[in-house]
Amino acid sequence: MKNVLRHLSSFIAPIVVCIVVPYFILLFERRLPIQSAITSSISLLIPGLAIIVIGLALFTATARMFILIGNGTIMPWDPTRKLIVASLYCYVRNPMILSLIILQIGEAILFASYGIAALALFFFILNTVYFILSEEPGLEKRFGQEYVEYKKNVPRWIPRLKPWRPA
Repeated sequence: MKNVLRHLSSFIAPIVVCIVVPYFILLFERRLPIQSAITSSISLLIPGLAIIVIGLALFTATARMFILIGNGTIMPWDPTRKLIVASLYCYVRNPMILSLIILQIGEAILFASYGIAALALFFFILNTVYFILSEEPGLEKRFGQEYVEYKKNVPRWIPRLKPWRPA
C-alpha cells in the first residue's frame, strides 16, 4: 500500500498543471471546459484531442520509467535512484515535462484558450530556468560523470533524431 501511495504522488503536480490550473483559466476566461470543448470547431477539436492523447501517452511512458527503471517518482521528495537513459530519455533529457507541455498545448487548441497557451509557455520557461539553476547541477552531484556525459549528448528540449546510447 505504501508503494502505491508513493507512486500515486507522482501524479499530483501533473494533475495540477494540466487539469486544475487550466480549469481555473477557462473559468477566468468565462468558459466552462465541457461547454468550450463541445462548441469547439472540428478543426480545433480533432487536433486538440490528438495532441492531448500524445501528451498523455508520453507522460505515462515516462512516469512508468521513473517507477520501474529509476526506482523513484517524478517528485523531488522521492527522486529516482538510478539515472534513466533508456527509451524516450535516449532522445531528449526532459520528456516528462515535454509531455506535459504538449498536453497543455493540446488543451489550448481544444479549448481555443490563449490563457492555457500562456500557461504552457510559462511552464516551459519556468522549467527551463529550474533545470539550469537547480535540477541539472543536482543531477551532476548525484550521478557524476554519467550525467555529464548524458547531458553532453542528449538535448534538453528538442529531441535527437537518433537515440543516444552510452558507451
